[in-house]
Amino acid sequence: MRAIILLLILAAAGWWSLPWLKQHLPPQFNPFTPLAVTDPPGWMTRYKLKRLANNPAACLDVMRRAQQAGFVTFSPRPAVTGACPLPAPLRIQRFGKVSLSSSFLASCPLAVASTMYVLRSQQQLAQRQPGASLARITHVGSYACRNIYHRAEGRLSEHASADAWDVTGFQLGDGQRLEVGKNWTQPENKSLLLRQLWQEGCNNFGNALGPDYNAAHASHFHFGMRGTGYCR
Repeated sequence: MRAIILLLILAAAGWWSLPWLKQHLPPQFNPFTPLAVTDPPGWMTRYKLKRLANNPAACLDVMRRAQQAGFVTFSPRPAVTGACPLPAPLRIQRFGKVSLSSSFLASCPLAVASTMYVLRSQQQLAQRQPGASLARITHVGSYACRNIYHRAEGRLSEHASADAWDVTGFQLGDGQRLEVGKNWTQPENKSLLLRQLWQEGCNNFGNALGPDYNAAHASHFHFGMRGTGYCR
């Protein structure tokens, strides 16, 4: 009986504290506030990002707010039909002042995660090297209707749903180029920066695979939405 009374008291206290929690909890702990691309990394941010996969309207709202703030430039595209349908893809043109080697098609959750990744990578670079900035990202796209590793049989790749982005390199504001295929292990200064940029992917995507994962990823970072922070 006492346990039931205690549970009722705790439930009542939780109910009455909801307004305060909604107003005062920081974003990384507050499940009631909508996700923003500027939210810090953490389990709550990851949880909110996962929820967007089942809420296209909320996801698009996150992207529209990010575009209004100047963090990303994108345009909604018509649905893709066929063997690998995309109900509401977005075409990403750039991330703020960071240009791309080409625009790419992305699911809305991937677009959100990618925007967060670029923003945080900019912040981390500036902290590591004051004045350093990202200027350009080179990549080999996102959407491709195929099975994993291009196999004739097996499960579909994340690329088949535009839920993965393959990044091959970066150019910094001073013109310095960081190429995954050439600089993952040397020279040391470029290798350290690349590993930092890969590690940041672990904080923003469901999985982040790099050259140490297998030979198929020797030339690029694979940033995908499956999983909850698998990083290798």
